[in-house]
Amino acid sequence: MKNIKPYPTEEEQPPIKTLNEVDFSATYSYADYMRFEFEERLEIIKGYIFKMSPAPSRIHQGILANIFVPIYNILKGKPCHVYCAPFDVRLAKKSVDDKEVFTVVQPDIAVICDQSKLDKRGCIGAPDIVVEILSPGNNKKELVNKYEVYEEAGVKEYWIVSPSEKTFFRYILDDKGKFQPTKLLTEGEEVTTTIIPGFKLVLEEVFKDQDKFYEKY
Repeated sequence: MKNIKPYPTEEEQPPIKTLNEVDFSATYSYADYMRFEFEERLEIIKGYIFKMSPAPSRIHQGILANIFVPIYNILKGKPCHVYCAPFDVRLAKKSVDDKEVFTVVQPDIAVICDQSKLDKRGCIGAPDIVVEILSPGNNKKELVNKYEVYEEAGVKEYWIVSPSEKTFFRYILDDKGKFQPTKLLTEGEEVTTTIIPGFKLVLEEVFKDQDKFYEKY
């Protein structure tokens, strides 16, 4: 009788070398995600693969820097840490085992104050603050799919920035674990948060010098 090679376990599955090998109708875990060897960036939301936008535009990156730098500066020497994409955030439900994690996202900016959630691969668990800067083609994903997973995971504040409208919108998690919307803010207004005492984000500074690039966004 011939020796029959057993079907490989998930840990023994071969790497996925090209995007064409991804089945967008199938469900994937973080263990599968770690097998991806292609350059294109993907996220997994409740097991399903979502393509990320192409390389961020200049205006996107400028706004990201104008938000990230003030947060980074005020957090120096403090227990909270801030990271910008690409940075994997694994939102586990029942287990932190790679095969049981079915949501892996890369927020534009994430603030994490519980250092036990940080490991060499990123963050495992809900960040305290998540910032998403909208890009053409991904607005629905940010506003619907990510809203749900961030709320379910317990993200304390979810910030949504629209470069084209020059607006800032924030959801704050209430004591029942539900997001509550706040006032839509625009240029000339400021953002503060209890998560980072003393922090102030001046929206005029966030959106400054971006006008001449809007037609290319």
